[in-house]
Amino acid sequence: MEAAKTHKGQTAYLAGLAAEDQVARHYMRQGASLLETRWRGEGGEIDLILQMADLLIFVEVKKSKTFERAVQMIRPAQLTRIMASAEEYAAQYGQAFDMRVDAALLDQQGKIEVIENITLDF
Repeated sequence: MEAAKTHKGQTAYLAGLAAEDQVARHYMRQGASLLETRWRGEGGEIDLILQMADLLIFVEVKKSKTFERAVQMIRPAQLTRIMASAEEYAAQYGQAFDMRVDAALLDQQGKIEVIENITLDF
């Protein structure tokens, strides 16, 4: 039983890395530069941090069978933690940045749907 749990956890971890890589490439094709992957601040982890000109983009990646199921996995408390971590990350640089928090959703076919500037009332 324990080996099956370990295998399932490893599979989920690798699927998460692959989804994050796919999303990072999606943003880079649009001209963004990848700054960080799985950056951890005091508030929690941010899957991807990218920069496009003077805009920092903090991305939460969710993969599920459908986009609808993926977006349901994002909770307000999680967004609050991501926003706090985003502010912590930006503060390291001592300059003002425009910032945006996106949710990048992947379905089981590997299609990507991005919700730009996701807010707590999504």
